[in-house]
Amino acid sequence: MKECITVAVAGFGLRGKTYSEFEKLSEGKMKVVAVADIVAEKVEEAAKEYNISKEMCFTSAEEMLKHPKLADVMFVTTQDRQHVAQAVKAIEQGYDVLVEKPISPDLEECLELQSKAHEYNKIVTVCHVLRYTKFFEIIKKCIDSGKLGEIRTIQAIENVGYYHQAHSFVRGNWRNSIETSPMILAKSCHDMDILQWLMGKRCEKISSFGSLSLFKEENAPEGSTDRCLEGCKCKESCPYDAEKIYISDKLTGIRHGAKWPCEALTLNPSEDRVYEALKTGPYGRCVYKCDNDVVDHQVVIMQFEDGSTADFTMTAFTEKCSRQIKVMGTMGEIIGDLENNIIKICYFGKEAEIINVNEVTSSSTSKLGGHGGGDEGLIRNTVDVFLDNNPENNLTSIDASVHSHVMALAAEYSRINKGTLVDLTDFIKKEQYKEL
Repeated sequence: MKECITVAVAGFGLRGKTYSEFEKLSEGKMKVVAVADIVAEKVEEAAKEYNISKEMCFTSAEEMLKHPKLADVMFVTTQDRQHVAQAVKAIEQGYDVLVEKPISPDLEECLELQSKAHEYNKIVTVCHVLRYTKFFEIIKKCIDSGKLGEIRTIQAIENVGYYHQAHSFVRGNWRNSIETSPMILAKSCHDMDILQWLMGKRCEKISSFGSLSLFKEENAPEGSTDRCLEGCKCKESCPYDAEKIYISDKLTGIRHGAKWPCEALTLNPSEDRVYEALKTGPYGRCVYKCDNDVVDHQVVIMQFEDGSTADFTMTAFTEKCSRQIKVMGTMGEIIGDLENNIIKICYFGKEAEIINVNEVTSSSTSKLGGHGGGDEGLIRNTVDVFLDNNPENNLTSIDASVHSHVMALAAEYSRINKGTLVDLTDFIKKEQYKEL
């Protein structure tokens, strides 16, 4: 057993930065020794933060991968369509790998990475952070205890949040499925993963409906301009106004000390730097006049191998970014609210049990923030798996993850084809995914 793993970070964006921060909490278990990013300022920031030597700093993941193995593990936290090529090369060079979700919008690439991990006997962890939250851990243990009886139905809702949709999926990096991934994969492969994990069964059939309904030019109000800071006459009434979201909003505005989403606009954000980014960069554009094509609402209906069912709703049109879930068994039900970290367990005929997850979570949890403590849970577990070389404890291995990608891609195929029912076995055998 090793005492410390060394890490090379490919992509020092928000996710790469978050996982790297675990070095400070790891009590010597993890050390970042190399970094690569196409933005020179990000490399400089990482080098300073983690005392990385100049010769271990690179202008891209590809440049870093030209060198012999530099660390025990590579964090592949680049853009969606870059993940597999970089992760495969890293495995071939002898790295274990942590790869950001989604693995890839191309199912053949997902399967290629899975095959390569087995061929080289390497550990690959996929960043499905929700499995590592105390919230879903409690729900999973309750289901597995059998006290709810047989699970027949699960309902889940992902409230994307109007500001998150505008930031990430209209103006931002995941706005266009051709460049990145369809939204059901980019945003909600987390949720496909959680549903099949909680069910403990494979999904067999899937159907989906949804569309891009609001964020398109024909819906632009009269008096709007191409950029929010160019004299738009709709600013006062528009909740998607960039100045509101990035400057003045109490939750997301730099004026109130928000790191996310302002760090996506500029390094070391200040009010002046954010304003400059809004004047010149993509995040200052009118939400009705961007090059986005991903949906702003979608519903997915699933049937699992024993006939149990689940439905999932994802929508932009909510005040906050949060998740709710309801699990219905033959002997009881669970109602969960991740935003408030409250779980209600009802065994039929008995008084309900209310669990405040915040009260049963250790004080060390969530120091990295994000996803209800899942970010820290993921990286803490992953580091231990790598240290022990124990893939059996890898909660989100490549093998565990691939089926959630099949589900998401099949849902997108169904949505494009007007809600047609998709048999997942046929979807793979008939290579229907190639039509996406």
